[in-house]
Amino acid sequence: MDLRSFIRDVPDFPKPGIIFKDITPLLKSTEAFQRTIDSLAEPFRGNRVTAVAGIESRGFIFGAAVARALGAGFIPIRKPGKLPWTTRRHEYVLEYGSDALEIHDDAVAPGDRVLIIDDVLATGGTAVAATQLIRGFGSQLVGLATVIELTFLDPRTKLQGLEVHTLIQY
Repeated sequence: MDLRSFIRDVPDFPKPGIIFKDITPLLKSTEAFQRTIDSLAEPFRGNRVTAVAGIESRGFIFGAAVARALGAGFIPIRKPGKLPWTTRRHEYVLEYGSDALEIHDDAVAPGDRVLIIDDVLATGGTAVAATQLIRGFGSQLVGLATVIELTFLDPRTKLQGLEVHTLIQY
């Protein structure tokens, strides 16, 4: 199955000059969605993953389903101010400013084996912030898996030493 055929290009979103890769047609297709979950989970099946961390917000969709496929728990990594308990925060620099991610203080423990899931790997900034949060607990980061990777932005240079698995590359 060619998952790329389920990704819709939306020109000039969220601003002129950007071609947004829309995953909603993929989510709508039972077969494409199931193939995506299976393909994200497969490389990590033998890695004894204990938790899957999904990055807000589309990472929640894929992350929760991958967690179920791997028999693991699910951990949300969110934008600041969205989690109701005490949190740890990691701030990072974007192309045009800065942002931050947060995770509950008790979300991960030493000895946990965590897989991070998101929909798109673009510049790598958000992925690096998520990896820093997970590593800050003393847990083992098993890898990062995404549906789409924008290779022309060269995100893997920021993620050296980490197993990165993507399904579709542009």
